[in-house]
Amino acid sequence: MHEMGIALQIIEIASASIPRSETPIQVEKVNLKVGKMAAIVSDSLQFCFEIAAKDSLLSGAALHIEEVPVRARCKECDTVWTIDEPVFKCQQCSSGQIDIISGRELNIESIEIADEEADFG
Repeated sequence: MHEMGIALQIIEIASASIPRSETPIQVEKVNLKVGKMAAIVSDSLQFCFEIAAKDSLLSGAALHIEEVPVRARCKECDTVWTIDEPVFKCQQCSSGQIDIISGRELNIESIEIADEEADFG
């Protein structure tokens, strides 16, 4: 299950991005964009993230995963479409000369930190 390795990398990258301060910072959510072609099982990644985050700066943080569809552009006729099935040819002209323009992503889009004032108000 490569999702554990991915979860550990997310925690490492997100932890390095958290500003250091004298007061503890509570991370509420890590927002990811994951392409359908990234071969990641979202439920497995969620499970691994929860386990791996327990003893880190991200303990208790939620992992929000936005799935990015596979989109292609034809090199012949410049048509852009979403690929819903494993047929990699242009829907317009049937050319096999295509570029995948989205669907391979695995990006941390943002890290949401708890508002300190919310705890005191």
